[in-house]
Parts: sequence; C-alpha cells; structure tokens
Amino acid sequence: MYGWLWRIIPGGTGVKLATMLVLAGAAGVVLWYFVFPSLEPHVPLDRVTVGR
Repeated sequence: MYGWLWRIIPGGTGVKLATMLVLAGAAGVVLWYFVFPSLEPHVPLDRVTVGR
C-alpha cells in the first residue's frame, strides 16, 4: 500500500514525503476524533474489576 501511494503521488522525493506526512496526520486526526470516540462505548477499558 505504501509503495502504491509513493508511486501515485506526484512530485519529487521531498514533495512525496511531505504529502505522505500530511496523509498520515489526516488519518490520525480522523481516527482520534471520529473513529475512537464512536468505538469507546463498546470497549470496556475503564471498567475496573480487579480487587472487588
């Protein structure tokens, strides 16, 4: 997948690297603000059951 992205992004190495960093950042933002909050109610990470 990364090789495919590298080949289809136009420009030189610097432009490709900057574009890949922006795409990775955008993916992180989408995950952090949209995907993870929608999954949080379904994942019991903050329910402590040890010691009760």
